[in-house]
Amino acid sequence: MTDEVIAGNEHDDMTQEHNEEKAVKRAKFEPFGEPGKETPEGHSNIDLLLDVPLPISVELGRCTMTIREILDLGAGSVVEVNRVAGEPVDILVNGRLVARGEVVVIDENFGVRILDMVSPEERLTDGI
Repeated sequence: MTDEVIAGNEHDDMTQEHNEEKAVKRAKFEPFGEPGKETPEGHSNIDLLLDVPLPISVELGRCTMTIREILDLGAGSVVEVNRVAGEPVDILVNGRLVARGEVVVIDENFGVRILDMVSPEERLTDGI
């Protein structure tokens, strides 16, 4: 039948026969475990995510500039941000605010000392 043309009625009959051969079964899923419960291998589910890298950034402040002002920037230009000197900086993980800290210098490198962690409630309501 490979070289023959299948007429419309014959094609419909073959499709119907093909669909009848396949039995539809309901999917079965394992129930979710209790939160904090360990898997049979002795690891909690969170252990699967511990090695996933996430981008961390430190934000000194923000500002809004026009395109003209941005094009006028050059070496030695100063960009004023919405923070006062000495005010804590924001620490963002994957773009979400998680903590605030202060800038420190360690052997000629900058670092951030965490001063305060943001509460889960504040993270949900924060628009960052």
